[in-house]
Amino acid sequence: MYVSNKVKDLPPYLFSRFQKRKEALKAQGVDVIDLGIGAPDLPTPKFIIDKLCEEVQNPSNHRYSPYDGSKEFREAVAYFYQNHYGVELDPDTEILALIGSKEGIANLMQATINPGDRVLIPDPGYPVYQTAVHLAGGYSTYLPLDIDNGYVPMFDRLLAEDIQEAKLMFLNYPGNPTAATVELDTFVEAVAFGRKNQIAVIHDAAYDLVTFDGYKSPSILQVPKAKEVAIEFGSLSKSFNMTGWRIGYVVGNKELIKALHTYKSNIDTSQFLSIQKAAAHALKSDLADVRKHNEIFKVRMERMYKGLTDAGFQLDKPRGSIFVWPKIPPGYLSGDFAHKLLEEAGIIVTPGTAFGPSGEGYIRIALSVELERIDEVIRRIKEFTSKGNLRVRA
Repeated sequence: MYVSNKVKDLPPYLFSRFQKRKEALKAQGVDVIDLGIGAPDLPTPKFIIDKLCEEVQNPSNHRYSPYDGSKEFREAVAYFYQNHYGVELDPDTEILALIGSKEGIANLMQATINPGDRVLIPDPGYPVYQTAVHLAGGYSTYLPLDIDNGYVPMFDRLLAEDIQEAKLMFLNYPGNPTAATVELDTFVEAVAFGRKNQIAVIHDAAYDLVTFDGYKSPSILQVPKAKEVAIEFGSLSKSFNMTGWRIGYVVGNKELIKALHTYKSNIDTSQFLSIQKAAAHALKSDLADVRKHNEIFKVRMERMYKGLTDAGFQLDKPRGSIFVWPKIPPGYLSGDFAHKLLEEAGIIVTPGTAFGPSGEGYIRIALSVELERIDEVIRRIKEFTSKGNLRVRA
């Protein structure tokens, strides 16, 4: 009787269900390898930790932060965008500090949509988009993505009434869960679509710096006139391995940022100032540690890719993110396959259906363990798929 309908109607967070089963299996002595959650296992670079230790000694940092984040952090975000993307931002009106981008995405829905408003979300895509829309009383319409089309938005598959009713649209590259990457022309098309149909474009760039083989992920704000309709969420969680620090930002369209600022100023007081200043130090660095960590993830990705393809799985080789997205054996549903893999091989992966209907037939595997454990994963998967003459290709 004390729980709201919108919370009652929420499905259980899939990742938490797998974690509960993981703990039960571990209690039984099973060596579980968790590749389910997209949390980098590498340490936060020492120079960032040292900066935090320095700043935490300053009593002035123990006070409330400005609601929009410290000037130092916002200026560092502006520096990063100018230096990395060639995009100029006003720290006072086009940048807002966040307690992690997940928080910002959820609160943006509260700040911008009314009950009954419609939002376009990628399918497959990060499940928080749909949850955030639901909690704000809105409705989600799937924006189709397809492996044969490189997982770029297929606006021509949207119904005219869905386009007309949509107020916002989410994009996410490098993609979670698909690891898809795009060039700037994809954002050019998205901005044109948004401007034509008066739909705000929200780009979730959580994995923007986690790239391989010379690929550089573009910013949607590099598109001319993008700020008229677009904002971009950024996070230090993946690029600097700062998941637990909970620090991110949103940049771009002033109206959307002002709405989110107004909403957040009524429910939180931004992040701890010492964390903001350490994060600013990270954003103004030469990104050498980011490149070093990317090399580690690349080696893991190559090992996982080879092992899975040798075992008969079909998947594209990623140019970014910390995931691979293999197709599962025919005759299985994603949830059933992930369940069997956990129960019979002690490996946690995420079923593709956690990310939308188009995720059926796939699983997401995070590259969040050391090479030795990846080798063990491959060994177990090969053993698992060989049982009962299971074949992963039709």
